[in-house]
Formats: sequence, structure tokens, C-alpha cells
Amino acid sequence: MTDTTLSILENIADIPAADWDACAAASGPFDPFTAHRFLLALEQSGSVGEGTGWQPLHLIAREGETVTGAMPLYAKFHSQGEYIFDHAWAGAYERAGGKYYPKLLSAVPFTPATGPRLLTGNDTTRHALIEGGKRLARSNGLSSFHINFCTADEHALGPAHDMMPRLTEQFHWHNGGYASFDDFLAALSSRKRKMIRKERRQAQGFGGEIVPLTGDRIRPEHWDAFWQFYQDTGARKWGTPYLTRAFFDRMQETMRDDILLVLARREGRWIAGALNFIGADTLFGRYWGCVEDHPALHFELCYYQAIDFAIARGLQRVEAGAQGGHKLARGYLPAPVRSLHWIADEGFREAVDRFLQDEREAVTEDIETMKGYGPFRKGP
Repeated sequence: MTDTTLSILENIADIPAADWDACAAASGPFDPFTAHRFLLALEQSGSVGEGTGWQPLHLIAREGETVTGAMPLYAKFHSQGEYIFDHAWAGAYERAGGKYYPKLLSAVPFTPATGPRLLTGNDTTRHALIEGGKRLARSNGLSSFHINFCTADEHALGPAHDMMPRLTEQFHWHNGGYASFDDFLAALSSRKRKMIRKERRQAQGFGGEIVPLTGDRIRPEHWDAFWQFYQDTGARKWGTPYLTRAFFDRMQETMRDDILLVLARREGRWIAGALNFIGADTLFGRYWGCVEDHPALHFELCYYQAIDFAIARGLQRVEAGAQGGHKLARGYLPAPVRSLHWIADEGFREAVDRFLQDEREAVTEDIETMKGYGPFRKGP
């Protein structure tokens, strides 16, 4: 048998897109965020790289000359843009005299969406990639190695490599084989059904039109408008938007067929929008913004239009991003989010492990409890 060798790639442009994407395809259904063109756009637009706190160190597995696996990997100099929060760990470790940053992270930058991180169809290669990440962290004196938003199968591999499993939660909409939005509404309690219909009437009565766009219907002018929405939201949430304007230009060039852009126009002016990415079986809601406030327009553009699209396309899920207990009343139910964590310092690792055990129990209980408060009809 040919041995697996690992190498580090500081620029994803240095590997042919066909090689990377073949590894991603072997790991499961199409995920737009692990596509070579998405990660390349992040790097070439300057959204990640020098000065951003995200330094690419992608791990590539080969057997001989053949690429057999890959892992999107970054040296992180802060914990921003990750959505699996470890700021408290960093503070505790540094108060105890340690140095938490830089750390090593396998993730898709600024993207709280579950998907494969070990891009291969081979179990041996998966194990090799995990061990390679740990070895890279250890040999460079880094505090820790993390794999965020991994799949359930990847999550199950962690304990064999001394990686601690973590559970957090998001809210996802699941397609019950609905033929239409009204079909979905019929599955809800009367009170929630009336609430959603009222919100849709409110939103659609804002005095303009709502325009869903994908593929060649998306034009550069639409990105000009969306950039204004993104800047406004980014400034309010994070202080400085993570993505550069050039990133959205790259999306127009290379990924418009993978995008649903829902825009609202009033009096000839685009005034709000929501950006979604289209996976093999999932629609991923990513960004929203507006320059005018209108009642319930956020719910319409981000949640209800996404459900409409998923039903029409036969998609199984809508993942509406981080946070949002308010999504529960709108048909989005709590779902587990998985991550893995290895910490070099033994004493600190034991402390984090105790915390994670308690957190897993609390999150599991919370998910089950919140499902009981969902909007769906109980019984026949």
C-alpha cells in the first residue's frame, strides 16, 4: 500500500481546483463553502490572509502524486468570525499565564454552516488529516487545534484522537415534503399559521417588490446594492465587516449559480437584501442588510423566501445561520452543531473537558425542550 503523505498549502491557488473539488465531492453532497472557488475567493479578495487574523495553512493528503484528501485549515490570531465561541477559554488561559493565540482551526471563515472539514472519502485519510492537524499545532507550539461545524461522522472520530467533542445549537427548517408554502403552513398550529400570514402581508405591503435572483439574473448592480446592506449590518454587529468588496465581485464571477439573492426594491431603489448559498440539499442563509426599516421585511427576505425557494427546489433544509431563538416560531427548529477541540496543555485540557461535558448535557436538554415549544401542530 502507498503511504499517505501530508503537506501544507499556504495558497489554495497552488492546488488545481479539480483536485481539491474531487476531494470535497468524495466527502459528501456538494457544499458551496468547501468548493475551491469559494475558498479561493476569500483569499484572492483579501478577506483572509495577511493582516486578517486568518492565515491559510491548508492540509493536503497524497498517495504518491495523487491528491487523496484535504482540510481547510488556518492559523488564527483571534477568535473572530468563527461562531463557535472560545473567547472565555482564551481569557482564562491567558490569565493563567498561557498564550492562547495563535491557534489552529479547520473551518470555513465567517461561515457558521455545518459541512465536511475532512475532504476525502477514505477513513484512513480522515484519521491522517486529524493527526496532521494535531502534529502541526504541537510542532509549532500552538495552544490548540479545533475543527468547527464538522459533520456528525467527523465528530464521532474526535475522541479517538484526544479531541474533545462540543455541542452547540442553531435553528434549521426541515422540508416535510411540502408542495407549497401553504402546505407547510398547514402543518403549524392555528396561532402560528395566522402569525406568519400576518407577517408576510406586512412585509409584502412595504410599498415595493421582492425580487429573488440566482444565476445570470444576478447582475453587478445587485452586488453594489448588497454591499451597502452588508456594510451596515457588519458595522453594527462586528464593528468592521469581515468580507471585502472584492469578495462579492468574485461571487459574481465564479459562484452566481450557487447563490440565491433576495432583494427588495421600492421607488426604483434597492432597499434590503438577503444572501443565500445553494447546496446539494440545503439552502444556507448567510447575510442580511437594509437601508430602510419596514415591519417584518427581515423575516420575509431571510426566512419565508428561503422556505419558498427550498420547497420549489426540493431542498431538504434551510440553515439560517447563527443565533436566533425568534426563528423557532417561524418553523425553524433547534439542531445540534458539532465541533472538536484539542488543547496542548494537559491541565487546561482537563478543565475545558469538564466544561464541555456539562455544556453537552445542557445543550441536548435545551434542544429537546425547545422542540416542544415549536410551532407545529401536536397530534393528529
